[in-house]
Amino acid sequence: MLDKIWAIVKKDLITEMRTKELFTSMLTFSILVVVIFSFAFSFSTGLIKLAAPAMLWITFTFAGVLGLSRSFALEKEGNAVLGLLLTPTDRSLIYIGKLISGTIFVFIVGMIIVPMFVIFFNLDFVATVLPLIPVVLLGSLGYVAVGTLFSAMAVNTRLREVLLPILLFPIIIPLIVSAVKLSSLVLEGKPLSDGYSALQLLIAFDIIFVAACAVVFEYVIEES
Repeated sequence: MLDKIWAIVKKDLITEMRTKELFTSMLTFSILVVVIFSFAFSFSTGLIKLAAPAMLWITFTFAGVLGLSRSFALEKEGNAVLGLLLTPTDRSLIYIGKLISGTIFVFIVGMIIVPMFVIFFNLDFVATVLPLIPVVLLGSLGYVAVGTLFSAMAVNTRLREVLLPILLFPIIIPLIVSAVKLSSLVLEGKPLSDGYSALQLLIAFDIIFVAACAVVFEYVIEES
């Protein structure tokens, strides 16, 4: 089972290393948004700590859509979806493989965005970046869990780039709200334990949607 999952993850990683399409598009968008935010707003330190978490996750959310919208589109264009379906592999394992590779891409981009926000908004690097690692990881996992399913659903539509955010954004509202709350605590210098309810919601979101999407994915991918 693990070897099949790893084979899918390895395929996605090698493909991305060769094309650099997903990573480049997400990173370029993120850099542009951070630079625009930094020049557009002239905040005091107190206001920055209030606004930065929301701006961070807005950037994260829209950058992630760029990557997710292309994840299955690349598979479709190369007719790789058919190849995956023909393999003697449980469909849920295909989903888990795509989930892991997608989470890796989004998490890396997220961990590049965070230091950029810290630098451009003159925040404490160590006190901000390190506590945000688990928040970005949990946020990436839940985001990609839902996004991978909807990306597979939208891959056959002409307007998949428009349809994906329409499907995705309403579902991930609890995740984004929790992530913003936890990020606000970090910027205020408070421990994540102060946002225990938000952390619980973030973890519960990940568990529920990873399990649910793994089950539903079997029916979605058959229609792709």
